[in-house]
Amino acid sequence: QVQLVESGGGLVQAGGPLRPSCAASGRTFSSYALGWSRQVPGKERAFVAAITRSSNTYYADSAKGRFTISRDNAKNTTYLQMNSLNPEDTAVYYCAAGIGSYWYTRDIDYNDWGQGTQVTVSS
Repeated sequence: QVQLVESGGGLVQAGGPLRPSCAASGRTFSSYALGWSRQVPGKERAFVAAITRSSNTYYADSAKGRFTISRDNAKNTTYLQMNSLNPEDTAVYYCAAGIGSYWYTRDIDYNDWGQGTQVTVSS
């Protein structure tokens, strides 16, 4: 089990960047597949981006070309660089960790979740 804590959310103007991060506890961070998802009130949580243990990445169509997921195993941290933000990106962003060698897009594939960080994009 790994504990995850997101930070770096906030308020940003449309077109601007933001880089939430997610710090993990535990010694086996490098063995986890990681992902970011987001949720708006009244809707199900939606996949955003994923990264494998070997740093292969996969993105939702809404994130392709604008968002970049990365990981720093030395710091037990994953990042989500978000550029060209628009108001439709406003959501609570969650990071997650799962056991496996692939990238994952479903909530059920992840074992541990952070508490979320709010991202608000103003028009």
